[in-house]
Amino acid sequence: MIIELDMQSEVPIYTQLVNQIIEGIASGRLKLGEPLPSVRSLASDIGVNLHTVNKAYTLLKQDGYIQVHRQRGVVVDPDGMPPVTEEFITKQHSQLKPIVAEAICRGMSKQQLIETVEQLHKEITENDKGKENA
Repeated sequence: MIIELDMQSEVPIYTQLVNQIIEGIASGRLKLGEPLPSVRSLASDIGVNLHTVNKAYTLLKQDGYIQVHRQRGVVVDPDGMPPVTEEFITKQHSQLKPIVAEAICRGMSKQQLIETVEQLHKEITENDKGKENA
């Protein structure tokens, strides 16, 4: 698993970790049941505090993306991904609203915004899987 962090970003490191692991699952680079590095190992590999990785793993566990087993360690949830719930839809709405507002302020058309979302969806679901098989 390759993690790329932007240490200069305003986005907290643990949030970047969460986002990259979820993207890895969505793209198919991380499979259901696949083991993830231990907290200590990942922290050491990427050069961050182990509490940062622990926080990311805790959030991923709470949201149903990973499981923590005493014997098997941290794994992508083998039972599948969390479902779309009203809470999830509300969260997505609140996170997307400022992005859409900024796009409107900058003169981006509705069609351009839709095309951008479609392109991102394609990059995550198709391109990464293609790279894996190349």
